[in-house]
Amino acid sequence: MPKLATKRDEEGREEGGEPRILVGVTSPQTCLVLPGRVRALREAGFRVSLLSGPGELLERTAHHEKIDAHAIRMERGISPFADGIALIRIWCLLCNLKPDIVEFSTPKAGLLGTLAARFCRISVRIYLLRGLKLETSRGLKRHLLLWAERITSRSAHVVVCNSRSLRERALALSIAPASKLVLLGEGSSNGVDSARFSPGSSTIREQFGIPPGAPVIGFAGRLTADKGLPELLEAFAAILRQEPNAYLLLVGWFDAAEDELVVAVRERVEGHPQIVCTGFVPDAAPYYRAMDLMVLPSWREGFPNAILEAAASGVPVVATICTGSRDAVIPEVTGLLVPPGYPDAICEAVMSLLRDSDRRGRMSAAARRWVIENYDDRRVLGTAVAFYKSLLGHTGTEGLEDARKVAETATGFSASL
Repeated sequence: MPKLATKRDEEGREEGGEPRILVGVTSPQTCLVLPGRVRALREAGFRVSLLSGPGELLERTAHHEKIDAHAIRMERGISPFADGIALIRIWCLLCNLKPDIVEFSTPKAGLLGTLAARFCRISVRIYLLRGLKLETSRGLKRHLLLWAERITSRSAHVVVCNSRSLRERALALSIAPASKLVLLGEGSSNGVDSARFSPGSSTIREQFGIPPGAPVIGFAGRLTADKGLPELLEAFAAILRQEPNAYLLLVGWFDAAEDELVVAVRERVEGHPQIVCTGFVPDAAPYYRAMDLMVLPSWREGFPNAILEAAASGVPVVATICTGSRDAVIPEVTGLLVPPGYPDAICEAVMSLLRDSDRRGRMSAAARRWVIENYDDRRVLGTAVAFYKSLLGHTGTEGLEDARKVAETATGFSASL
């Protein structure tokens, strides 16, 4: 029997069919934070495809979440020839898939993906702004990254910002007009599973030979310069002079990125008897339970998942006032904020909490309560899904305003323009 031509509705989908969405990121490493998001989209009726550079994490995520995987190599750094090839390949993929919506995030995938989607005239083009790499760049590179962000945003119909301070920063840098910059709820691209990340017992201390009763200062994330590892090591040296029994628990891996640690700093981590470096772990939940407090001394963030996970686990956090991080801590309530780049300030904040267990206890309870009220993953992801669904068939400023109202009605959560 010959295959019948299918009828498509005004939004470009096959009549009665599932809307298609392509989620694209640069590195397969970013797939670590995508399972909840792609699952929410799939369960809401979207046919989801996932695009990233080739790697096991892409294949594993797609297989586990029952979605399609597409691998296209993209260089993180500036590489005109490789970028041109990747742009053509993404364009060919989009012409083949014909998605109704695309969501691209991370700088290179954002730029190449939204450009290719614009060339293909994709109905709804979303740029998920997870952070601004340019904040820790200088000179010509900073200018190139700024213009790349502006081109990406111009190619998208809407820029969904990961936090309030990130939206403010993007607006101040003229990356996009206010009408295009959207904040869903209180921010965060994932929220947090408060049942998985919760207070409780843990065997991690025993597993790594940390003595009972020793203060444990934690960190979770990529071990890089932009995450503030050099400053954290300096602060820890000062902490040991006041609290000789303290341990530093680094839950993360040495990332060979542009902001990778110099060899001397890495050797300092690996050779220290009171620094535990776990490498990549598939489930960080038990590691948070082993911490007395967590420190995230970043120079830049979008909205740090690690702070939400620590807070849900009842762990007070010392973070910096950089973009993104300052949205994830209520100062003096769920944790403390310090300026980035000041080891002495980190040391002072950490010691003030280590010396006052009652204060840590109050912060622990407040942090978990605040996260559950504002960042429950079902609510955060539900808001994003409702907003994306309402964008189908709506573009332009008026369409975005209509979509915002629909999302608010569906979830009871605000979506700010």
